[in-house]
Amino acid sequence: MKIKHDYHMHTCRCGHAVGTIEEYIAEAKRKGLEEIGMSDHLPFLTHRDPQYTMDLSELPDYHRDMEEARARHSNLSIKIGIEADYMQNASDRIGELLKKYPYDFVIGSVHFMKQPEGDWAFDDPREIERWKNADIDEVYRNYYRLLQGAARSGLYDIMGHIDLVKKFGHRPKADLTDTIRQTARVFAQSGVAIEINTSGLRKPVKEIYPSLEVLKAYSAERVPIVFGSDSHDPKDVGADFDRARDLALAAGYSEYRVYKSRKVQKTVKL
Repeated sequence: MKIKHDYHMHTCRCGHAVGTIEEYIAEAKRKGLEEIGMSDHLPFLTHRDPQYTMDLSELPDYHRDMEEARARHSNLSIKIGIEADYMQNASDRIGELLKKYPYDFVIGSVHFMKQPEGDWAFDDPREIERWKNADIDEVYRNYYRLLQGAARSGLYDIMGHIDLVKKFGHRPKADLTDTIRQTARVFAQSGVAIEINTSGLRKPVKEIYPSLEVLKAYSAERVPIVFGSDSHDPKDVGADFDRARDLALAAGYSEYRVYKSRKVQKTVKL
């Protein structure tokens, strides 16, 4: 069977993507998807940055646009999601903001980690030079610590691109198998799903998030999955879902989740 649910896509509202909601919908229909989940970035509560997220004042408009799109396109299931960065110093405030809107799912992501010289957006091409002096093993360990904290926070339904730290091709020398397995156990205990995110194929690493080795660790702990293109351009909606399905099957998965109102609506066979 084909994967017909794409739960990760962004519009021009996030400041680093192109395309309108209508363009994403048109592409989803062209590719035969049954359901899409929009998931633009939740505004930061610690500071403003129009290159990463919409402004807080735009959030009501985002929801209005989603509801209007649902009304116009009854032949396509449209779920309203959001991608919210994990910020340890703002978790309570993030939780309060998420409660104000009727999301179908919330994706948790880690894009930033604290460094002595300040927060580092480790996947941002504009900050790639900082990798040159980084202890790559420690960056990976810190990344997995943050993932575990995000899962334990209770803020999220789905954890996004769970080995994003590999984006530019940096690989640890240390064996992090135990760290990955521990993270998978934390996810299982916290009740979050993970996404198989195909955008890594369009990045320097040229690999789906997560890798087969990592995905097997989550499968062993029975952590459920969803699928997302993480498209920042309408043409990438549903991109490489055939490869994503093959990866899921190779890791031992036989089904994936569909969400509604932040609860599991159903599971779909692969």
